Amino acid sequence: MNSSIMNWKQQDKWTWKELTALLLLEFGVVIGCIKFVIAPMYTAWFSNELYSGTLMGLTIAIVLLLGVYFIALRPQRLSWSEVGLRSFPAKDWWRIVGWTLLYLVGSIVVMELTVLLVGNSYDNSKTEAMQQNVTVFAVSISFISAAIISPIYEEIFYRGFLYRWLRTRLGVGGGIFLSSSIFTIIHIPTYNAMPVNFLCGIVTAWAYERTNSIWPAMIIHGAINAIAVLLTSLG
Repeated sequence: MNSSIMNWKQQDKWTWKELTALLLLEFGVVIGCIKFVIAPMYTAWFSNELYSGTLMGLTIAIVLLLGVYFIALRPQRLSWSEVGLRSFPAKDWWRIVGWTLLYLVGSIVVMELTVLLVGNSYDNSKTEAMQQNVTVFAVSISFISAAIISPIYEEIFYRGFLYRWLRTRLGVGGGIFLSSSIFTIIHIPTYNAMPVNFLCGIVTAWAYERTNSIWPAMIIHGAINAIAVLLTSLG
C-alpha cells in the first residue's frame, strides 16, 4: 500500500485550531444560523418543506465544503485527497455492496425498533411534503438532495475531516464513536432518525477506514438515501 495513502491513519497537518473552527462553523453557523434563522425564511418563500429543505441542504453543503477548503486545506496547501477524495481498488466494490446491504438491513431494524419504543413514525417534514405531492419533479428534487448533495458534503466533512482528525488521535474506535455521535447530534430535531444517523456514521467511517477513500462512504450513503426516496415516493 502506498505510504502516502496509509499515512492518513497515523498523522495529519491539522491542530485543535482547525477542529475547533470547523465545529464552530457546524454548530454556530449551520445549526445556529442556517437551520434556525435562514431555514424558516426559505420555508416562508417556498411554502413547501421539500423545496425549502433542499435549498437549506444546498446552503449547508456550500458552507461546510468552503469551510473545509479555507480552514483545513488551503492554509496547509493540501489537496482534496487529504479528506479522502482519492481512488479505491476495483476489488473494494464487493465490500461496498456488502456494507450497503448491511446498512440497509440495519436501518430497517433500527427504524422499526425506534417506532416500537418511541411510538412515532420515522417520517420527517421533507418526506411528508413529497408524499403529499408525488410528481417526477418532486421525486427528482428529493433524489438530488438526499442521494447526491447530502452524501457528498456530509462524508467529506464528517468522515473525510472529522473522523480522520479523531482517528489519528484516538484510534479507530474512538474516531468512529465520536464522529458518529457528532453526526447524530447535528440532525436534531429529527429525533426519530437519530439512531439511523448513528448507524450511518459507523458504517461510512468503517468504509473509509477499510478502503482509504471517501468515495465508498459516499456511494453507500447515497444508495441508502436513494432507496429511501424511492420507497417514500411509492408509499
